[in-house]
Amino acid sequence: MAQVRFPYQAVIFDMDGVIVDTEYFYFKQLEEMFEVLEIPVPHSELCQNVGASYKVFQKNLVRWFAMGGLELGIEEAEARYDAWAKDHPADYAALLNPGVRETVAELKNRGVRVALASSSPMDNILHVLDVCGLAGAFELVTSGEQFHESKPNPEIYLHTLECLGLPAAACCCIEDSVPGITAGKAAGLTVIAKREDRFGFSQDAADVVIDSIPDILNL
Repeated sequence: MAQVRFPYQAVIFDMDGVIVDTEYFYFKQLEEMFEVLEIPVPHSELCQNVGASYKVFQKNLVRWFAMGGLELGIEEAEARYDAWAKDHPADYAALLNPGVRETVAELKNRGVRVALASSSPMDNILHVLDVCGLAGAFELVTSGEQFHESKPNPEIYLHTLECLGLPAAACCCIEDSVPGITAGKAAGLTVIAKREDRFGFSQDAADVVIDSIPDILNL
């Protein structure tokens, strides 16, 4: 049987929650830190942080520490979180979602271009890709820190499309969170959502919901 042609010229991947199952790891990391500090950050607040840009995360940290009476600036709040995270590091290789490397390789084998657009800082993106065996796998890697605002602002996707030299109609993106889905739709992309049901948000705005990354090959 002849192989069905993939319907898009390029796939733009999000990273956290798509390439690696880090959203839930970071969620539990924050939850545990504030429990130890006895700071009552509502579960709903931590859920709403999923998919947020790093700048939003920094502002949330300041607000959350203040809930425990700690009036900290952004740098000090971030330093306290970084110290906790250093003692509770993420094993990114173990958090790599099943089939990601194989799916990226198969897309490229079919002549589909692959890019990555993540709200995470660039040094974190490059580290994650390296330890997951994906260094150099993407034609283009874009970080939200390159822009005044990251997702849900569509600028990161509009910039990626411009660099690829392709119209939105020729591309799709793979997302998981509400900010990511919103950014992709605002950029005119077909949005494929990797199913995520641990945080209580809706993925209804996505065009398609898939259960695992390799499912995209069956579009």
